[in-house]
Amino acid sequence: MAETLNDPTVEKHQFRDAMSRLGAAVNIITTDGPAGRAGFTASAVCSVTDSPPTLLVCLNRSASVYEVFRENMQLCVNTLAAGHESLSGLFGGKTPMAERFIAADWTTQVTGSPILSGALASFDCTVSQIVSVGTHDILVCKTRALVFGDSRSGLIYFDRRYHPVGEHSF
Repeated sequence: MAETLNDPTVEKHQFRDAMSRLGAAVNIITTDGPAGRAGFTASAVCSVTDSPPTLLVCLNRSASVYEVFRENMQLCVNTLAAGHESLSGLFGGKTPMAERFIAADWTTQVTGSPILSGALASFDCTVSQIVSVGTHDILVCKTRALVFGDSRSGLIYFDRRYHPVGEHSF
């Protein structure tokens, strides 16, 4: 029998447990500019509209990279391909920033933010709006350039584990 919660106050750990059941693409969000180069792993990314091409990225205000992203106001959402699990771990942990970027090949497009070679897709963006909600800022990002990789298999995070999806995942 499924467990239900009737208390109107949802506890933080319960919410996190429920969110672990919501599969999401794994992305490395990067920036480079006057405030420096930085990157982090995120699954809290989604499309907003295609006119103009806009997506959103959620960033914890207590993250070590927060000020760099806030000052640069540009970023690249690099959607990871299957096989990028270790790179995701580097950008999601406490690894020094220089070591994160040494682990892969990068190019740039319009904004100068690092674009991951081999990503499924990379969205090179400028941040057009920031909305604060709880502990996070929602960065509303206008897509300025797109880069598509050759891989047809993606990487999702579900139930606190990585899972490949696409052509070769079955």
